[in-house]
Amino acid sequence: MRNKRLGLWAVWLGLASVAALCFPLLPDDTPPTKIYVNTVGVSSVLMAFLGIFRNRPEHRRPWLLFASGMALMVAGDITYDVTELRLGEYPYPFWADAMYLCAYPFLLVPGMIRLSRGNRDRDRGALLDVAVIATGIGLIYWVFVVGPALTGHGTPILERFVTIGYPFCDVMLTVAAARMFTRPENRTPSLRLLGLGSCIMLTGDLFYTTASSTAEYTGGFVDSGFLMAYICWGASALHPSMRQRPQTGIEPYQVGGRRLAVLAACTLLAPGLLFLQGLQDPAKIAWAGIGTGAMVLFLLVVARTWGFVKQVQRQAGKLEDLAMHDELTGLANRRGFERRLTTALAAGSPYVLLLDLNGFKAVNDRFGHAVGDELLVVIAHRIADTLPDSALVARMGGDEFAILLPGCDQDRCDELADRLHTTIRFPVHAGGHDLLVGASIGITGSDELHVDQDEMLRRADVAMYAAKAAGGRRHRWYAAELDSQAGEEARLGADLRAALGSGEFFLVYQPIVELPSGDAVAVESLIRWQHPERGLVSPADFIPVAERNGLIIELGQWILRTACRQYRTWLTRGVAPRHVGVNVSARQLAEPGFVDSVAAILAETGVSPHQLVVEITETTVFGGGVAVRAVRELHELGIAIALDDFGTGHSSLGVLQSVPVTILKVDKSFVENVTVSDRHAVIASSLIQLTDGLGLIAVAEGVETAEQAEALHRLGYRRAQGYHFGRPVPDPFTQVRLGLPTSA
Repeated sequence: MRNKRLGLWAVWLGLASVAALCFPLLPDDTPPTKIYVNTVGVSSVLMAFLGIFRNRPEHRRPWLLFASGMALMVAGDITYDVTELRLGEYPYPFWADAMYLCAYPFLLVPGMIRLSRGNRDRDRGALLDVAVIATGIGLIYWVFVVGPALTGHGTPILERFVTIGYPFCDVMLTVAAARMFTRPENRTPSLRLLGLGSCIMLTGDLFYTTASSTAEYTGGFVDSGFLMAYICWGASALHPSMRQRPQTGIEPYQVGGRRLAVLAACTLLAPGLLFLQGLQDPAKIAWAGIGTGAMVLFLLVVARTWGFVKQVQRQAGKLEDLAMHDELTGLANRRGFERRLTTALAAGSPYVLLLDLNGFKAVNDRFGHAVGDELLVVIAHRIADTLPDSALVARMGGDEFAILLPGCDQDRCDELADRLHTTIRFPVHAGGHDLLVGASIGITGSDELHVDQDEMLRRADVAMYAAKAAGGRRHRWYAAELDSQAGEEARLGADLRAALGSGEFFLVYQPIVELPSGDAVAVESLIRWQHPERGLVSPADFIPVAERNGLIIELGQWILRTACRQYRTWLTRGVAPRHVGVNVSARQLAEPGFVDSVAAILAETGVSPHQLVVEITETTVFGGGVAVRAVRELHELGIAIALDDFGTGHSSLGVLQSVPVTILKVDKSFVENVTVSDRHAVIASSLIQLTDGLGLIAVAEGVETAEQAEALHRLGYRRAQGYHFGRPVPDPFTQVRLGLPTSA
């Protein structure tokens, strides 16, 4: 039954449209022709009432009023034709005009406007757009109809009144139709048909009015337009989408090219009419009407432009706010904190407290990341409630928080740190559990003139690690001797934070090649740290520290953004491989909003998701939960997932069942002895058979000799990576590629 209802409106629209378009082919002003045209009109009214009674809309009364307005319009058509047949000529104005003018209130006020109104607050920009369109249409009517009617002194007053009434009603119809199309909640098929019929009716009225004022009106396709308006109105009532009121929770449209074209055309009507009248008869130019219309249009465009400016400012403010706040807790993030700290240092001598939760990792490991996130939100609110109004608290990443205290002193800092210890130690109810955590707090001031934001945070970090080493029950102030007393991890963690701000990190890229040609088909991005004192620090030393202190979140975003920008540069140069790979840790996958941040960076850099490979290890997703969900969401974006170091984790085959892997990177331990050990060759062969059977791509890692590459190719491997093909360098496409021996 539903299919029949869905199809009825389309059948009516198709058949009736054919009938309307055939109307100009019939003889003019004959009784059969008039019967034909009025049959289409009456049928449209009947279809409108039929649709109302079949679909039973929630807002039935406006639909009934609108259909009644249609009936008055068609009754006016019948009256006009009957009068013309009886008297030989239609006396203007007469009863048909009364019916036409009486129909407009039914169509506009209780009908069309209420049908498309919804419950949203007014969109001022859309109202200004409507005003521009209505002013442009009104200007046309003024020049061709209203102006001449007002200056025609020999015209009876009733005729003048009726003549001016039509343009007024058409301008109101313009307002209603334009408002319908500028409200996003009116995008239902029913209301689109309603608006389309109104636009066709308005266009027909414009042609009729201008033709009647300049030459003899002959009907034809203009009358077909009036019939199409009736037909669209009938189809709008037949369509099932008319049953419910428009949705009101939809954001306003972005102003697109079509709306701008309509607005531009309306603003050009004033000079266009001036040019047209000047060509016809310069002495009869309607200077007052055109000048007034041009002034009104100018003011409306200025108001609309100002609205655009304010909208851009509001959106920029929202983006700025999002960029400076943590999604999970609503607190400021690292970027927002560093900006405020820079301002505070320029204005005075602020203090910084750095706080790391003790026992949070155990909560995450035992109860999962969802419970851990709930705990973080509670702790964040507790910290914020403990601070004075002038302070700023930020979540720096993971379970680490920072507090900025401008205009404070050491005694108040000590007192605040003690209060924080007390409030954090209270049990937190999360996930149905009462959880206990503590805090390690480091404090530093800015008494020295040369201290910048990076140094402030480094010192607070050193003090926090010292507090953690002492058991985390008391806070610690930074002192110079802590730099030499702090453990290696504490110093490394503090240096990591400073390195991000001072640009000490850089990326290198190792090619992944196709066998046997040796052509690069992808690259893997690898981070390096050039420390000013330590020299080149191994990722094996600093990545675990970054994961523990939460800095891996910001570091991972920097890696992804830098790799994508470099890949974009290669695309511009025409040397880009098919994919660029980026390693992602378990801590990153567990971070709320991680997938959204990846999508945002791809959009920002112009890199397609299909060109990115996210590399994970088996241990990254071994526990399932949030990490696996994040990997699946990345896969749904079109990003390829590579399983790194395959064969060395907890349960390699189990991971393949739960994670949407595209690429398997076979660990170098299975590759390095492939030419000297039959056992290793058998394992490598089994792995390539496994990947082929699963439809995956196998990449052999750690290939260091031509013999290994040749043996792997014989076993079936078609992709490889290792020093034999190229060491990690800032731009691998300036290096010489090594493939298999030419005899292979």
